[in-house]
Amino acid sequence: MLRFGLFGTGHWASETHAAALAAHPGARLVGVWGRDPAKAAALADRHQVPAFDDIDALIEAADAVSVAVPPDVQAEIAVRAALAGRHLLLDKPLALTLADADRVVAAAQQSGVASIVFFTGRFHPNVAGFIAAAAAAGGGWQGARVTLFASIFQPDNPYGGSAWRRERGGLWDVGPHALAVLLPVLGPVRRVAALAGPRDTTHLLLAHDGGAASTVSLSLDAPPAAVLSDFVFFGEEGVQELPTRNGSAVDALILAIDQLLAEVDSATRDHRCDVRFGRDVVAVLAAAETARAEGRTVTVAAPG
Repeated sequence: MLRFGLFGTGHWASETHAAALAAHPGARLVGVWGRDPAKAAALADRHQVPAFDDIDALIEAADAVSVAVPPDVQAEIAVRAALAGRHLLLDKPLALTLADADRVVAAAQQSGVASIVFFTGRFHPNVAGFIAAAAAAGGGWQGARVTLFASIFQPDNPYGGSAWRRERGGLWDVGPHALAVLLPVLGPVRRVAALAGPRDTTHLLLAHDGGAASTVSLSLDAPPAAVLSDFVFFGEEGVQELPTRNGSAVDALILAIDQLLAEVDSATRDHRCDVRFGRDVVAVLAAAETARAEGRTVTVAAPG
């Protein structure tokens, strides 16, 4: 039984992370920390565990951390937890700067802890199966087209009040979901061009290793009638569309916890969605942000 400390009290933390930890037979929630002590106390009471007002005290009480806070806050918690020898169940994006992402990777490698970054779609079995089959197909893919248009700034949306999402937009919030599928199939991204569009839309042109190219359009503020999730690969074998996710986000996170437990028991630390992969996604996002701001093509920073 792995003891988890939960960091976060928002909708995603309470309805996905806490729910998955409570449902998993191999996990035990031992405490909650949040930036709002009242919310932390309420969520902790709901699960009959203590609320902590000190980050390091909860890290000390746990074997692993489950983190659902803004990415810049997450990076600091992840570094402290990893250096204390605690395993990491993190959210996307790993961080909001490449320097912070590199710090998390360095801390995890120094301590040898297991890590998973929860790119939700990667843990839905039908999506994971499609990615595995597409990646195994070899060099036949020429590219992909992705459109991820969300509309979260509506009165009933639980994520509409998120300050970091308002500041960073679709590039940093839904962009990681696109990259988490593109990278294992088409290969690492080496160069990025980007343009800003209406309603804080970002349009990317990505050059992958091996010559494939992909286009990605992202928004969190699309008109409600224009919400869209469209993901298509094309190549020598024709056209294939990414399947719609089966199951809930809680189901996917339960599977992620399964895989983290397997990583903890393994002699290797090579999960396909570990902090190193999370860092590679941040590198593409950071390059895209620069490309959009400066109107030029940007080379993606290679791992250190």
